[in-house]
Amino acid sequence: MNRDHKAAAVAEIAEQIRESEAIFAIDFRGLTVTQAAEVRSRLRESGATLRVVKNSLTERAADEAGVEALKAMLTGPTALTFVRGDAAGAAKAISTFNRQTSLLEFKGGIMEGETLEAAQLQEIAKLPSREVLYAQLVGVVAAPLTGLARGLGGLLGGLAIALGELRGKKESGEVPAGEPQAAAAAPQAGEPAPAEEPAAEEQSDEPAAEAQQDTDPDTDNEADASA
Repeated sequence: MNRDHKAAAVAEIAEQIRESEAIFAIDFRGLTVTQAAEVRSRLRESGATLRVVKNSLTERAADEAGVEALKAMLTGPTALTFVRGDAAGAAKAISTFNRQTSLLEFKGGIMEGETLEAAQLQEIAKLPSREVLYAQLVGVVAAPLTGLARGLGGLLGGLAIALGELRGKKESGEVPAGEPQAAAAAPQAGEPAPAEEPAAEEQSDEPAAEAQQDTDPDTDNEADASA
């Protein structure tokens, strides 16, 4: 690999480092070409890729990407898993393959800027995959909504039954079909409400008499003239 090819490889690895949500450093000693293809196939389902490059090129790429912590993991034969999708699913795929073949041991990793030890990656591998988490979330959210829908359906059904029974009673004459007086007396929209008249017991004859006197000022004059 000449200088230009090395520079292109470093730039490509640095771009993968920057774009990955998680990076796993793995010891790949003893891995055959066929097995590597199988691992890549499993990782592809989680949106991850496996890449084997020289540690010297990866160190330069880590410097270029500003990920200094990755350089400490580049000891011995090292493959990098670049994860852009389901980190738990990718870790589970590697852990499962290692359990079946005793190959691909975790060295460490980086996730969202945090450095992870091999033991922490093993714990991440035990987490449910993203699809399983989504299914669980949908189940949690949908369960209360289903109960609410059933409750509303029951209320509406009960209301319909009650209205049907009331209608039947009106048709049979058991309940009067006329409108309530309060509804009949209520003013229509836009019409002023009628003024209330004072109660009979609250009216006094004295103001009426005074009003009569005020409205007949000539009464005393007529009496004097007759005298």
